[in-house]
Amino acid sequence: MRNIAKVLAVTCLATAGLVLNGCSSSGTEAKDNTVAATVNGHNIMLNEVERAISQQTNGNPSSLNQLQMAQARLTVLDTLIKREVMFQRAEREKLLPTDAQIDGAIATQKQNSGMTAEDFDKTLKAQNMSMEALREDARKSLAIAALQDKYSGKIEISDREVEEYYNANRQSFKAERGVSLAMIMVDPADNSSTGVTDDAKNEADAKLKIDTIYQQLQGKADFATVARARSEDINSLRAGGDVGFATEEDLKTNNFPAELISNLFGPMQVGDYTQPVRFGNGKWYIFKLAEKRLTTENLTLESPGLRQQITQALTNQRKQILNEALMETALNEAKIANHLATNMLNNPGNLGLRPAAAGAATSQPTQAPSQAPATSSPAATSSSPVTVKPAASPK
Repeated sequence: MRNIAKVLAVTCLATAGLVLNGCSSSGTEAKDNTVAATVNGHNIMLNEVERAISQQTNGNPSSLNQLQMAQARLTVLDTLIKREVMFQRAEREKLLPTDAQIDGAIATQKQNSGMTAEDFDKTLKAQNMSMEALREDARKSLAIAALQDKYSGKIEISDREVEEYYNANRQSFKAERGVSLAMIMVDPADNSSTGVTDDAKNEADAKLKIDTIYQQLQGKADFATVARARSEDINSLRAGGDVGFATEEDLKTNNFPAELISNLFGPMQVGDYTQPVRFGNGKWYIFKLAEKRLTTENLTLESPGLRQQITQALTNQRKQILNEALMETALNEAKIANHLATNMLNNPGNLGLRPAAAGAATSQPTQAPSQAPATSSPAATSSSPVTVKPAASPK
């Protein structure tokens, strides 16, 4: 469940999706025919790296100094190399998705973006993305997921493992005193670039919009439906405004007014919603009380959903280890040439940021095979083991 700390967070400018958060070329000296790396003979072009960096910097790669740019290029290229290695492994194991599966993934992406079909197409065009490139990225993502599932699909967690984990972490499993909330947010700032279609762009419009929304709710309109249609918080609107569970301390930390907190833990009943309330950040909110828990309770293995939660967390932990092992095996089997890194070593004075010296690896201009995400893909992600989180609130 999402952390309540995100309620008042600045909305991320990146649009959700497989590659809609990719950006156009950063405008640096990268040329279409510059090869950054090869994986078993397949070229990864430098302009792919530049696009990913542009996305990471919200279209402002010039905000990075020389050393930061060099590090960003190496990091992004490492992710693209690992993604290509995993895709080629999936291809060899005949795990490529069907056209119908690709169509379904793109349809889901469009739905999750919260955009109309017209706005979705406009976003693609603005980012210089073709539908062909979008489908190619979906094909790779689905293939890598299928490869990982092939090796992790046989994981089994026994009842004994669940019980041992619970007994070792018994004090962690508590149903804390707190509330689950959904919200509708209206921001007087211009948020149209985030994919919000019904966007208030000034103070007067924001006040009129939040009052109109409140009237809709008083007219018995469904809160989740209104949130999906009119909220300007891109992170919660797709979930019908759900922002998760929060303790009283969480609310205070996020600058909820004392009167609002008192109402949530006092007279408000589950299903009630607040009047429009304005926070110090200038944004307007209407909150719905989805759950209220006035005491902290210790959870047992008989508590609803706890066994399943522990089982899933332990399964995810094993999946992560298997995915890392799969990645290492695939990398060891692949023939990889990182031309960008080599060029940096040969040109330490500028770390390869200016035009490459004569003899640098190039190829004839070709269309980039895909735009991989700028952050680590599922196949390339490596983080600390998953820990089991107490079942403090329902999903």
